[in-house]
Amino acid sequence: MITITFPDGASREYAEGVTGAAIAESISKSLAKKAVAMTVDGTLCDLADPVERDATVRIVTRTDAEALDLIRHDTAHVLAEAVQALWPGTQVTIGPVIKDGFFYDFQRDPPFTTDDLPKIEEKMREIIARNAPFTKEVWPREKARKVFEEMGETFKVELVDAIPEGEDVRIYRQGEWFDLCRGPHMVSTGHVGDAFRLTKVAGSYWRGDSSKPVLTRIYGTAWPDRKALDAYVTMLEEAERRDHRKLGREMDLFHFQEEAPGAVFWHSKGWRLFSRLIDYMRRRQDAAGYEEINTPELLDLALWEKSGHAEKFGENMYLSEIKDDRTYAIKPMNCPGHVQVFKNGLKSYRDLPHKVAEFGKVHRYEPSGALHGLMRVRAFTQDDAHIFVTEDQIAEECLKVNDLILSIYSDFGFDDVAIKFSDRPEKRVGSDEVWDRAEEALRSVLERTGRPWTLNSGEGAFYGPKLEYVLKDAIGRDWQCGTLQVDFNMPGRLGAFYIGADGEKHVPVMLHRALFGSLERFLAILVENTAGHLPLWLSPLPVVVATIVSEVDDYAREVARRLSQAGLVVETDLRNEKINYKVREHSAAKVPVILVVGAREKEEGTVSVRRLGSRDQRTVALETIVAELVEEATPPDIRRERARRARAGRPPEHRIDVVEVFEGFVVNDAAEGLSTNVFDSREEAVETARRILLERGGGVLSISTLAGVTERMVVEPAEAAE
Repeated sequence: MITITFPDGASREYAEGVTGAAIAESISKSLAKKAVAMTVDGTLCDLADPVERDATVRIVTRTDAEALDLIRHDTAHVLAEAVQALWPGTQVTIGPVIKDGFFYDFQRDPPFTTDDLPKIEEKMREIIARNAPFTKEVWPREKARKVFEEMGETFKVELVDAIPEGEDVRIYRQGEWFDLCRGPHMVSTGHVGDAFRLTKVAGSYWRGDSSKPVLTRIYGTAWPDRKALDAYVTMLEEAERRDHRKLGREMDLFHFQEEAPGAVFWHSKGWRLFSRLIDYMRRRQDAAGYEEINTPELLDLALWEKSGHAEKFGENMYLSEIKDDRTYAIKPMNCPGHVQVFKNGLKSYRDLPHKVAEFGKVHRYEPSGALHGLMRVRAFTQDDAHIFVTEDQIAEECLKVNDLILSIYSDFGFDDVAIKFSDRPEKRVGSDEVWDRAEEALRSVLERTGRPWTLNSGEGAFYGPKLEYVLKDAIGRDWQCGTLQVDFNMPGRLGAFYIGADGEKHVPVMLHRALFGSLERFLAILVENTAGHLPLWLSPLPVVVATIVSEVDDYAREVARRLSQAGLVVETDLRNEKINYKVREHSAAKVPVILVVGAREKEEGTVSVRRLGSRDQRTVALETIVAELVEEATPPDIRRERARRARAGRPPEHRIDVVEVFEGFVVNDAAEGLSTNVFDSREEAVETARRILLERGGGVLSISTLAGVTERMVVEPAEAAE
């Protein structure tokens, strides 16, 4: 006899080899009817599996969380049977469960199209209605190979060949149809239910290798009930509406083309948005004590071999050989370059922590099939930083990074943030003892934050464990963005050291830190999260002034001039088109504020204000809307700093930059995160900057020319008072 313990702590004795089905039946007939699988000591198993030893057993019903993957796995098998029933001769390959669903890869000529999906779904429902039981058979490896070879299933033969000799093969039947599978499965096809849908068709390569046969991948989703399926389908439709690639076209932000796969062509509006992210991050990093640096994009391969990147990450690196017989690599990461900056000049323990940051452009190879807009690219910019610390400083600095990351995400509207702890991967550098210390350091930080976290086993970087910060967006999707990694390995490999209090050389610990992660990816997430309705402080074009009649063109220009002088980016729409057409067009481009002016507004010195996403319209004085929009366009970190200074009774320090560009002169208000349109003359730009400083009670005016000459002038508070 064996003892089976249940989740409530109760236990019973059963004959050795008792099945899960028999255990469920012994508890209650209703449970036996609902049972689809079981867990034995935490491992999910078929309900028909025998239990040979004392164990803790839990009966799994279709409504339990563990059953969701079983539903999807079984649906994938039903899909494969349906395809082969409809198109005999089609070869099946693999069909795993993935996030929110499943896929199955097939080889068929011609390949499947979306037009085939309704027919396949109909056949799947027939198979489910037959309610054939899933039964497991264990075959000798040679028998499995012979059967699949005779069936012409060459991909299955290859999978069998990959199984070690002498090891048996599991086969699952559902009626007459069978497949190679590890399992487990539910008790019958009927338990799949009707809450499934085939979603799309895509191309793929066998084993993900572009040198191997091209396959057709059919994606699907499955859920416990129709309500859950409908909710998911609604989310997919909303995700399609928010797709950053679609919105990027509508907002005129960027494009891709075949000559540079996986690299972004930024348009002026997109680059303005990208630059605002950098401006924001630069302010936050400056306030946190980081020194901004810049390192070469092309470095000798020998440095990457020394750092360990060439061995562990080489397949994703771009290499270049030139006439001097040296091999260079385009940097896939910024860390080795940052170590070189740290090494340049003797460092003391008093210099630690030493924080360097870079908006570094990196290149990493991704298969063409994996590229996806800004989300998955080959060339991207990281807000990368490295903090060189003593071992005693790890916890304190990690906590500071954690607080900074959460504060930044909150500024962008992401308050639901999950933390994942990723420990040592299979491919890594460094000893287990070093990894033990690094992992313990991060665990202690997690405990001190008091926030919940989950283990992401084996997913650390090759040089150290890491924390991953996962954002939940407006429609419930998760996005992994920021990371924090503890690295005891790379500084020593690259010869970095500092002089300790004992006068001896010591190797620093390096904290790798990215807050946005990839700026391109974060921008895409931001656009999708807001559905393009960006806040005024981020919007690349916050305001458009549109005319009703051409007689008020001069007034529209005056309104735009006043807004531009106040530091806002603004455009005018003076076209001879109906105002409703103009409003629809600018709303489609996601312009947050449209100021409409006609004869009445000109006469009264007012504007009619229309907000993106609102049918309401209000008429306000020009001075009022300028002040309102300037306040709204102030980034949240600057608002906090103003409030802090106000509480401390300190006046703000103001600086305005006039910068010469090829088209003329631009006024940059770094403190407010604002830039004006281009002025034709230096005098007009300087006068605009001076007026802004006078309105704020004085400050410093800096003028930079293309020739590299910089002038500074002080606008005194006394002038402002006058």
